[in-house]
Amino acid sequence: MTTATGRVANPALLFVLIGLACQEVGASIAVLLFPQVGPLGMVMLRLVFSAVILLIIARPRLRGHSAGGWRAVVRFGVVLALMNGLFYLALERLPLGVTVTIEVLGPLTLSIVASRRLSAWGCAALALAGVACLGGGGWADLDLVGVLYALGAAASWAFYILSSARVGAEFPGLGGLALAMSVGAVLSLPFGVADAGAALLRIDLLALGAAVAVLSSTIPYAFELIALRRLPPAVFAILMSLGPATAATAGFLLLGQHLTALEIAGIALVIVASIAAVLTAPRTAARDTTSDGPVAASTDPFTEPVG
Repeated sequence: MTTATGRVANPALLFVLIGLACQEVGASIAVLLFPQVGPLGMVMLRLVFSAVILLIIARPRLRGHSAGGWRAVVRFGVVLALMNGLFYLALERLPLGVTVTIEVLGPLTLSIVASRRLSAWGCAALALAGVACLGGGGWADLDLVGVLYALGAAASWAFYILSSARVGAEFPGLGGLALAMSVGAVLSLPFGVADAGAALLRIDLLALGAAVAVLSSTIPYAFELIALRRLPPAVFAILMSLGPATAATAGFLLLGQHLTALEIAGIALVIVASIAAVLTAPRTAARDTTSDGPVAASTDPFTEPVG
């Protein structure tokens, strides 16, 4: 790597790390708002404000798309709403670091299945050991309903990756993501209004909801899009696999969520499994950075966590 390339890559690494930090700060603020607006109210606020911001930035073209493309947008929007809803419902019951670690199992499983290599089973074994550690040797210490919500978010993230590829192939730039986010926002409205109630009339809570949207979606998407044009996909994927560590750190610093030594070991094992899955995965064509931002048209499983 030349010196010139190095000068470009280093800021790109920083962009990814800042994006990860912003996501987890946004998730921490969301947790603090749960007593006022509820998890589903928070989902609605995040999706609505994210959709508005993305529509302003992307200004998607509505004409010239196939019926299949529009169906893909609707499916993507449903997955977005479901993924965020299950994630925040899990956050209500589990520590942030534990929730994100379980959630990562979805794309990790997708990577292992797609790999079809013997080494992938080693990654699976590491991840399984990590999940066992998260339970402290016995899952009784974790809220079972919260774990189920987190596993649902994990499965939704895998579908999110698959759905984003189809949307990115049909809609240029961030247009498809903006439209899908709008679908998700509309779907979340009745649940969010029912959960938040009169709290939605408070300007301060709406402002904090907008801040969560900016921190959790707008800044990470923008920074990752910049980084993806300057980093090899494998390097980007490895950095994104550090999500559980940044989530655990944010949970400790901002929410006072302490983890046991076994839980920290579990998070570390899942991170190692994620990195190993990236390094041993078959090499594919370069990522299409002209498509739907950092997630579209990508089979890379370690993109855009929902934290």
